[in-house]
Amino acid sequence: MPAGVATVLSVLRSSALVVNENDEVVKASAPAYALGLVRDHELCVDELAELVQTVRRDGQIREADFVVPSGRATAPIHLTARVAPLSSRLVLALVEDRTSERRVEALRRDFVANVSHELKTPVGAIKLLAEAVHEASHDPEAVERFAGRMRMESTRLSRLVQQIIELSRIQGDDPLDEPLPLKVDELIDYAIDQSTIDAQAKEIEVVHNGEHDLEILGSGDQVAVAIGNLVANAVTYSPERSKVVVSAKSSAMMVDITVTDQGIGIPAHEVNRIFERFYRVDPARHRSTGGTGLGLSIVKHVAAAHGGEVRVWSVQDQGSSFTLTLPRSQPQPTQQEETS
Repeated sequence: MPAGVATVLSVLRSSALVVNENDEVVKASAPAYALGLVRDHELCVDELAELVQTVRRDGQIREADFVVPSGRATAPIHLTARVAPLSSRLVLALVEDRTSERRVEALRRDFVANVSHELKTPVGAIKLLAEAVHEASHDPEAVERFAGRMRMESTRLSRLVQQIIELSRIQGDDPLDEPLPLKVDELIDYAIDQSTIDAQAKEIEVVHNGEHDLEILGSGDQVAVAIGNLVANAVTYSPERSKVVVSAKSSAMMVDITVTDQGIGIPAHEVNRIFERFYRVDPARHRSTGGTGLGLSIVKHVAAAHGGEVRVWSVQDQGSSFTLTLPRSQPQPTQQEETS
């Protein structure tokens, strides 16, 4: 083996291996073994072995993409290989695991497709309603009715765009290296205030109870958005003249912020999916309630970014309780306590 090759392979972060004229792997980096490319000095990926043989025959550098079964999970592994002759009898193969990149790209495509679909509905409705207003210009009652529908669809469109922006911003935020202490009472009161108009329109009583004077650690903007989405959802999916309760409860290290409603509830078989982007429990109902399917996804991202979690308890046609758990801010010792 040429001098220095073994040293180079030992420090590479990518999977690298050297194959001799007998198709034996004479040297491989640790990631190559971890990825399952090599076993007992033999290549375990047939496509890669064929590519190595082709390069040995003609001496040309080649690249190829492979999809191979994974022994570690059900999803296949996506590999990109670059193979080049190293000497008259040795061939070098560099292999990169692109599975994560492919998964992210697939999520991005799905997200764009979902956004396009969701935007098309209110935009198309507004266009049709505008045409209806134009044709009914001689009928004041019809104009007023269509204009009301247009306002409803434009509100829905505005909320969807706002939540897309919020989700994008939260996902792009830097890690919370220096979270700040936040007053839970203020965050809850702000969330309730944001939904006051919608709650009053349906004569829904929104109550703030539980423990008070608690503090958590985190980003004020993100937590405010998360709690606000939970309260807004509770109001949106609750019947008229019902009650929504927002409460806080502390443990030694965490604070639970729970929003409970008396709304439509969630079928048991769909509870595990409600935090997916654009997922709605009842597609027939969301157009009347104005749901976007993004609110709970935002809550999940905020919880994960803060080292917390979000849980749900629900009974169909009886109501739901969503609990956002976040790290509690511990009181700092006084100077006297530090010196004692």
